[in-house]
Amino acid sequence: MTDAVVEENNPHMTHPFVKQVVTQLRALDSYGTYDTWTDAKVLDPMILTKERRREIPVVGDPDETTIARLKAYYNAIASTIERESGLMAVPMVNLTHEGFGRAIVTVGKLIVVDKTLRDVHRFGFDSLEKLIAEVEKVTSKAITLVNDHREVAKL
Repeated sequence: MTDAVVEENNPHMTHPFVKQVVTQLRALDSYGTYDTWTDAKVLDPMILTKERRREIPVVGDPDETTIARLKAYYNAIASTIERESGLMAVPMVNLTHEGFGRAIVTVGKLIVVDKTLRDVHRFGFDSLEKLIAEVEKVTSKAITLVNDHREVAKL
């Protein structure tokens, strides 16, 4: 995975969710590795082209950086939901060492995102466009749930 697929001048790099994912990835970088990297270079490993997917084994355990990318993704989703709903959203990711588990985002007592995770070692998106499309789908459903059940979300 030496060739970068995310370019700095990509118009999708200015999308608020993409910026939030980069912020979350930088926040989870406890060693300062991303300090000198551009936003595109930080985000690049989340984009898995067909060639990149072929390089990853079908069966495998996720490494710490892949888990950090997964957590940054759900942290950014929670942040987006929080910004749009005005209520605190809390992500929780529970994984086994084999890369199976569950990710949820709660707003108050209301579960607004519930995703079963499989093959986390292959976590990524085909393109920035697909990342943004998936997030918009997930967050719009979550915001609808919050608005429909606002009293539960305020608990």
